[in-house]
Amino acid sequence: MTDTLTVRGVTARHGSLRVVHGVDLEAATGEIVGLLGPNGAGKSSLLESLAGRVAGDGQIHVMGRDLSRLSASGRARGGLALVPTGRGVFGPMSVRDNLLLGARLAPRARRAELVERSVTLFPFLARRSGARVGTLSGGEQQMVAIAKALAGDPHVLLLDEPSQGLAPKVMNDIATALLGIRDEGIAVLVAEQNAAFIRTFCTRFLVLSSGALVHHGPAAELDDRERVFASYFQSTAPPPGEPRTH
Repeated sequence: MTDTLTVRGVTARHGSLRVVHGVDLEAATGEIVGLLGPNGAGKSSLLESLAGRVAGDGQIHVMGRDLSRLSASGRARGGLALVPTGRGVFGPMSVRDNLLLGARLAPRARRAELVERSVTLFPFLARRSGARVGTLSGGEQQMVAIAKALAGDPHVLLLDEPSQGLAPKVMNDIATALLGIRDEGIAVLVAEQNAAFIRTFCTRFLVLSSGALVHHGPAAELDDRERVFASYFQSTAPPPGEPRTH
C-alpha cells in the first residue's frame, strides 16, 4: 500500500496553549487507522490541525503534495476532508442539497457521479433525499455528514467521534459504510473513544494521551482491552515549558 497521508511533527495550539505535541503518523490508500484516547487527549485538536481549522505546525502531505501552508479550504481542495464532532451539516437544507454542496469541491463533470457514490454507500439517502437534514435522527445526520464529505472526492477522510451518541444498529451501518469507503481507495483516520467500535473496521490503531502518541498496534491488539485501557492513561510529559493537556 502507498501512504496517502503522511504527517510529521504536527502540533495543535489553542491560543498559547499547545495541546498536541509533535505527532507523526501515516495512513495508506485503502486503510482505516483508528485514533484512540480519552476525553482531553487531543484527538479533536489533532484532526482540526490537520484540516487547518486550528493553529499548528508540522508537515502534512496528501498524495505526496505538501498541504502544510495551505488554509483550511486549500487543504480541502487538496483532498483532505474532515467530518467534525457536531457533523457540519446544514439542517434547513435537504439531504441532496447537502451532498451537492459537498460535491462543489470536485470537478463539475464528476459531481453527479460522486453524489451517487455517496448514496450507494448509505442507501437510506436515496429514500430521504428530499428531507430536511434537521428533521433526521442523529445517526442519519452522521451518515449525511460522511456522505457530504465523500461527495467532495477526498483522498483522506478524517472522522471525529462518529459513534458518539448513536445506537448500536446505526454504529453497525456506519462501520459497514467505512469498509465500503476503504474499498474505494480512500485513506481514513477515525478518532474515537470506543475501542470496540474501532475494532470492527480498522486496520491498525494509535493511542493519543496528553497530546502525544503513546502506543500503536494492529487491530487484533484491541482485543487485549486491559493493555489498551492502560495506554489511555499512560503519563506523557510535554516538552519543557509546555503545559500538560487536561
